[in-house]
Order: sequence, then structure tokens, then C-alpha cells
Amino acid sequence: MDELSWRKSSRSGANGEQCVEVARTESRKIAARDSKSPNGPILQFQRPQWRHFLNEVRRGTYDI
Repeated sequence: MDELSWRKSSRSGANGEQCVEVARTESRKIAARDSKSPNGPILQFQRPQWRHFLNEVRRGTYDI
């Protein structure tokens, strides 16, 4: 996973907090990590799972 091209979320705060980075893997999965902990855990999603997750985020399902 070291060779992935990570992109920071457009919704990330300007101060660098609450940042999520995503990358596409060679196997066409979507990888996600906390930008404050680049050596920490990485979540991987199949493309349909990722689309479902993004749709739920847009709907406000996970809003606090």
C-alpha cells in the first residue's frame, strides 16, 4: 500500500483535523485512512460498498 496515490477529502478542515484520505488500489478497491496517522490502519472497500457509504454520508446518516 506504500505506492498508493492518496487524496485528501474536499470536506477536510483547513486546520488539518478530521481529515480522511482515499486512494484507489491496484485491485480497484478504495482505501481510506486518517491523514493524521498515515502509518495507521487502512480500511478497504469494494467499489459498490464505497458508493453506498458515500450515499449514506450525503444523506446525513452518520451526522452527529
